[in-house]
Amino acid sequence: MAKIVTSLGSGATPDQMIIKGTKFLRKDPVLKKIIDKVGPCQLSPKKDYFFILCDSIISQQLSVKVSNVILERFRKHCKKGKYPTAASVLACKDEELRALGLSYQKITYLKDLAMHFQTKKIVPKKFHNLTDEEIITELVEVKGIGRWTAEMFLIFSLCRLDVWPVDDLGIKKGVQKVYGLKTLPTGKELLLFEQKKSWRPYRSIASWYLWRSLSE
Repeated sequence: MAKIVTSLGSGATPDQMIIKGTKFLRKDPVLKKIIDKVGPCQLSPKKDYFFILCDSIISQQLSVKVSNVILERFRKHCKKGKYPTAASVLACKDEELRALGLSYQKITYLKDLAMHFQTKKIVPKKFHNLTDEEIITELVEVKGIGRWTAEMFLIFSLCRLDVWPVDDLGIKKGVQKVYGLKTLPTGKELLLFEQKKSWRPYRSIASWYLWRSLSE
């Protein structure tokens, strides 16, 4: 199994780090109840970085059903092998992509992402040498990718285990629900909240359980 590098720089298999992190988080009695109810954390690294980021752009402001339809059209039309590549997307005419259901704005975003990969402004092979913030800085240079999208990429694609997405609505609702807060916390309040809980260096795992708590 491939190794991952956490934002603290230690190397281990994803399963080992997640087991260790889950055990660490069980010290919080509230999280412990959620962990016991939900079961093992299902975070795992993904490798199709370019396509995953394309998905992030395509799905913006669309329902899951609609975005899935457009994404599959995009995958089939632009694929080179199983998934589209930066070169294959750049080779597509705007009218071709528009016919798939993509807006001209999203076409611009997708081609800007493809250009960043094609010109080596983003080099996935170097991610393991970069900190979380360095990766975020690279990704937000792409049109259509903001900090939240970059944070989701860190958590769900790179399996970085110490990301705390304070602007995520699900995290805010999860904290409010499981900790019995009267009002929805702000991003600043979430920063202070986490500092008191001392979830570092496993805040991504805590986030995953907070998201899952909303469906329990």
